[in-house]
Amino acid sequence: MTLEIITSYSLAPLRHGFFTRRGGASSGVFRGLNCGTGSSDQHDVVTINRTRVADAMGLPLDALMGVHQIHSADVITLTQLTADRPKADALVTATRGIALSVLAADCQPVLFADHHAGVIGAAHAGWKGALGGVLEATLDAMEALGATRTNTHVVIGPSISQTAYEVGPEFFEDFIAQDPDFARFFANGKNGKYQFDLQALGLHRLRQAGVGSAQWTRHCTYADPDRFYSYRRATHHKEADYGRLIAAITLGPAD
Repeated sequence: MTLEIITSYSLAPLRHGFFTRRGGASSGVFRGLNCGTGSSDQHDVVTINRTRVADAMGLPLDALMGVHQIHSADVITLTQLTADRPKADALVTATRGIALSVLAADCQPVLFADHHAGVIGAAHAGWKGALGGVLEATLDAMEALGATRTNTHVVIGPSISQTAYEVGPEFFEDFIAQDPDFARFFANGKNGKYQFDLQALGLHRLRQAGVGSAQWTRHCTYADPDRFYSYRRATHHKEADYGRLIAAITLGPAD
């Protein structure tokens, strides 16, 4: 099966994409393009999947850079290829020949590009990372490489939508304790629960930070099992594990 790659006009002509689960070699609960090295999927099969992603980026597998994601606001700046996977949740670079990538299965995969400066970024932003400032930290790191926020375009990829993201009252209370205005990201749900709008939080933080444009692809990971992995859906179905979707962006091959 051919890879399915969701792209955005605002990031073009840079090669980039939010990859769905279609076109992969994994089977069982991981059926499709599972790119999670931390999953219990077969390592060799995950390598095949990641190689297909690298090929789509026009680069070798060792150019597909990622991090050990920990729901933080930590950002890694890459100036060359490395075998290390430091603990962080975002990467930035101004170097050709590198594909920045992040994994997600309900959290927001976020791609950044300042075409004029030739600086790109990728971030993993769940509620904890978004609230903790990973999006702003990514922009700060891009600025250190010469990017300008008003020239930076940002796209949030497939992630869990508000209709599928039910949370308890303690989650809501923790949020509004930080800022009462955060109530805007919640809708009343059933049985005293709330529905949380993760993408609204991400877009709000990005627009407050002054980016040139920010958008969500409007794909819900929970609602479409044929195309997307979802941690919450796997939990609800009592599955033993779940696959990870990958998002990637590159400035192109090395000169």
